[in-house]
Amino acid sequence: MNQLTISGSPHVHGELSVKKIMYLVILALMPAFAVSVYFFGFNAIRVTLISVATCVLTEFLIQKYLMKGECTIGDGSAILTGILLAFNVPSNIPWWMVVVGGIVAIGIAKMSFGGLGKNPFNPALVGRVFMLISFPVAMTTWPVPAQNFWSVDVITGPTTLGLLKEGGVDAVSNINYWDMLIGNTGGSFGEMCALALIIGGLFLIIMKIIDWQTPVIIIATVALVSGICWLIAPETYVNPLYHILSGGLMLGAFFMATDMVTSPMTVGGKCIFALGIGLITIIIRLWGQYPEGMSFAILIMNAVVPLINKGFKPKRFGV
Repeated sequence: MNQLTISGSPHVHGELSVKKIMYLVILALMPAFAVSVYFFGFNAIRVTLISVATCVLTEFLIQKYLMKGECTIGDGSAILTGILLAFNVPSNIPWWMVVVGGIVAIGIAKMSFGGLGKNPFNPALVGRVFMLISFPVAMTTWPVPAQNFWSVDVITGPTTLGLLKEGGVDAVSNINYWDMLIGNTGGSFGEMCALALIIGGLFLIIMKIIDWQTPVIIIATVALVSGICWLIAPETYVNPLYHILSGGLMLGAFFMATDMVTSPMTVGGKCIFALGIGLITIIIRLWGQYPEGMSFAILIMNAVVPLINKGFKPKRFGV
């Protein structure tokens, strides 16, 4: 009887590689980056370049001198982490704080676990939360969009969520939703333009880089809970559109919660994962100390992913 000898898995190769996926995600972030440069000028470019350079250099040095393995900075993952980290900070933040955040994101949140594909938490969010805890004043001093490209000295003001947390519904009664949609508001410069982030997210869904369930369920959960509260007590809670367009909801839903490394493997698991992110986010926004809860929600649910994967195992082939 003849034996059939085959090579090791995988046996079916798709068109997408890790490198191609990373650069497609980077491409999807470019509309939001272009809008941030328009509103925040050279500072948006400065912060992004420093963040990307720090992340790439940190990964290179760790691989070369500590892990002594193959250098993988060309796969685009460190660049993507740098961009996402930059998108989560104010455009006027000092350069050395960005460097610290990039080192933490790559050195602690990614490479200490073995590199790409082994990190349990989203590296950019770990870097962002570390910066928020370490530099709370700088991380909550928000420049107002000036549309002056070379402006370095900026006027600061509250974010839309900060204004709501401090002043309540009356303080945001005259808010311009068009400004919120296009990003003409204060805050982390990469998360402001909901329209650009939606365009980039739809591009990733069409290209089948991400599943639609995660962002849709996150946004729908935030809208549902905030909508119920608004209907019950409109004098206390703002309408759900305000929550949908403000803060880091769109950036987190489309570009961070969908990270294939730190999210569940099955569709059912992703639905539970997204539901948890949406609930934690809106609970922190409505009743928590912080005005925004997206970063904390994603990191908390990242920690739950192993349990979700255990409870939602894919069916074995042939079953």
